[in-house]
Amino acid sequence: MPRQTQAALLTLLVVLFWSTAATAFKIGLRLVTPYTLLLYSVAISTLVLLLILILQGKLAALRRTPAQVLVRAALLGILNPWLYYLVLFKAYSLLPGQIAMSLNYGWPLVLTLLSVPILGQTLAKTQVAAVAVSFFGAILIATQGQYTGFGELSRLGLLLAGGSTLIWATFWLFNAQDGLDPVIKLLVGFSAGLGLALLASPWFGGLVLPPPQAWLPLIYIGLFEMGITFVLWLTALQLSATAARIGNLVYVTPFLSLLFLRLVLGEPIHGATCIGLALIVGSILSQQWQTRCADKKNPPPPHSAKGDT
Repeated sequence: MPRQTQAALLTLLVVLFWSTAATAFKIGLRLVTPYTLLLYSVAISTLVLLLILILQGKLAALRRTPAQVLVRAALLGILNPWLYYLVLFKAYSLLPGQIAMSLNYGWPLVLTLLSVPILGQTLAKTQVAAVAVSFFGAILIATQGQYTGFGELSRLGLLLAGGSTLIWATFWLFNAQDGLDPVIKLLVGFSAGLGLALLASPWFGGLVLPPPQAWLPLIYIGLFEMGITFVLWLTALQLSATAARIGNLVYVTPFLSLLFLRLVLGEPIHGATCIGLALIVGSILSQQWQTRCADKKNPPPPHSAKGDT
């Protein structure tokens, strides 16, 4: 089978798994608290990542990694998984799945905004327009097309959903290209996040054993939202001739998420959610297209930082 075909098939599998995440979150949150969901799903994911690392024969590479690089990866674990999923799961517990998922999907535009104060970048007019369109889409979703208020939606939930995009974008801004194997970096970060979740658990109700019926969604989230799916995505990127060939397939994910929320949970999908989500995804794709066009017109020199990455 050609490598590009393998990459496409793996990407479709990734899209399928990530599309079911919102539904799995809502099912899990019916049975356990957001913090219990965080603690056990991160624990499962950490074990899975360790197993993957062992099967790949990379434990020796982990031992050879400089201490300062491991410390940096561990500190990033405070942002992801601990703080990110803590905020995200609480948002899902307070909002309909379609609202939390759609608002969370605007993180690439938040990343664009954060790059100005943190990286000292300037925004092109097209980027400003994309951010404005995305913001309008988020308002449309949050107000369900009413614009004058948020109706019965939880204000705290909306704030947390928006905050999750800020945390995720910040994580990626500081997730430097340090040459560390991505699976090792993820394992170190998740191990640190798990340790922090255990230490902080007394402030969130303590360690609670989930009921038997909760284990299926907990295991599913640990495997297919946080663990295996990330490795599948990395493999697809390695097999693909360019990231662009498979990257756009991922933008099918939020629309499939709406479908699963409707079919599995029976959640009514508001028309404003679909329109707002289309605006957010469309603005992200437009920005990516503009960036690729600019890169083709002004290719980086052979030894620039961009070329090295």
